[in-house]
Amino acid sequence: MLRQNLSQKMMQKLSPQQIQLMKLLQIPTATLDQRIQEELESNPALDEGDEANEVYDLDVDDTRDDDYEEEQKSDDFELDDYIKEYIEDDPSSYKIKSESIQDIEEKTMPIAVQSSFHEHLERQMGMLDLKDEKEYIIAEQIIGSIDADGYLRREPIAIIDDLLFTANVDVSEEEIEVTLKKVQGMEPAGIGARSLQESLLLQVNDKLEKDPEEHKKARVLAFKILKNHFEQFTKKHYQKLQKNLFISESELKEAIEEILKLNPKPASGFYSPNAQGNQYIVPDFIITNRDGELELILNSKNAPDLRINDHYLEMLKSYKDTTRGRRAVKKEKEAVMFIKQKIDSAKWFIDAIKQRQETLHNTMYSIMQFQYKFFTTGDERTLRPMILKDISEVTGLDISTISRVANSKFVQTEFGTKRLKDFFSESITTQDGKEVSTLEVKNILKDIISAEDKKKPASDEKLKECLQDRGYNIARRTVAKYREQLSIPVARLRKEL
Repeated sequence: MLRQNLSQKMMQKLSPQQIQLMKLLQIPTATLDQRIQEELESNPALDEGDEANEVYDLDVDDTRDDDYEEEQKSDDFELDDYIKEYIEDDPSSYKIKSESIQDIEEKTMPIAVQSSFHEHLERQMGMLDLKDEKEYIIAEQIIGSIDADGYLRREPIAIIDDLLFTANVDVSEEEIEVTLKKVQGMEPAGIGARSLQESLLLQVNDKLEKDPEEHKKARVLAFKILKNHFEQFTKKHYQKLQKNLFISESELKEAIEEILKLNPKPASGFYSPNAQGNQYIVPDFIITNRDGELELILNSKNAPDLRINDHYLEMLKSYKDTTRGRRAVKKEKEAVMFIKQKIDSAKWFIDAIKQRQETLHNTMYSIMQFQYKFFTTGDERTLRPMILKDISEVTGLDISTISRVANSKFVQTEFGTKRLKDFFSESITTQDGKEVSTLEVKNILKDIISAEDKKKPASDEKLKECLQDRGYNIARRTVAKYREQLSIPVARLRKEL
């Protein structure tokens, strides 16, 4: 049985303009220029700078189609009314040009020209004792399979399959092993290893061969530890090592010092074209201290010079003049629709950039006022507890908007360039009822650990007691969480001889 029901429900839908603004808010200054260039390429109605405009010709045929004239009789479309708002509301007034925003000097970053790690290995192939062309192809395949850290993490069977399909060469696992041993003799020592243990053993052995008398006793002992007692070494069970190897504490200390000189990533000193390389931070905001008064400036890259292309306004006026007193033909209507679409899109984009600037400025200004003491002193202990909701209430913006602004944005201060999200933290209450930032607690925790006796590092329980002695009410599990966030290992792994 069919029934009709009437119901009401609330739905929240985002307009294309709102979606565009949210995406622009997430973009850091370093990549904003790229996004603007994409928009400039896709929309000819959008222009940048004061350079001469490019003319866009739209071929409009003035001949009329009889069938279309009949259709136009029932169409109440008047071109004059259609474009009136665009001529009165001058599209050329849509532009961004702010003289108050500081211009940052454009600097060209020098590009370091270096040999890649694999190029360095390939140059050494001529010095390997390779018996024939087949072994040369195997060595080339092995070198190409070594990753950016210097390890061979592929199984021999996978290398065999690659050689069969790419070079039509059938090899055995024994041939792979023989050639790999030769590749492992290349510089730097430790490359081509299949595990950390093997890499460290290769490096110690290389030192013993090159300098057989230098620190020989310590290096021989280090080799034994890595080969036969690697798990105990990684877990820092030093007493067990002394007992199993029948050595003194001083002998063990010398051996461990030799191990610590080794490189766990043998290829780390080489440039890799696949790696991201040096990352240059482009600050989104600049805060300067002028005689005790803080001044906030948006990076000039946040305020590009954008405007509507003047030729599109001229084309609108031209069509209005040529169709005065008559109805527009089909191609004229299509041309105006195209112009309207492009101008609307350009307006939306420029408005979104303007709103992005305003949102960024308001958010950063509120953060600056909230953390005023830090920006004037640079002392992290003065940072106040601050969450997204605090800034949302001050600015009147949604919490999700504040989150988008804080994400991947940086502010340049006289104390260095800081990540915006690092200013946000929860609060804890001290024993005297004062609220302090968790950042302050983390800094104190770091100081306590750095000053501890490394022979007897403090457990999380002991760290909790130290913090409580200083007036911070904190649980042991919270200490463990903060320690992990600071990338500090547990007490057992912090132990030193």
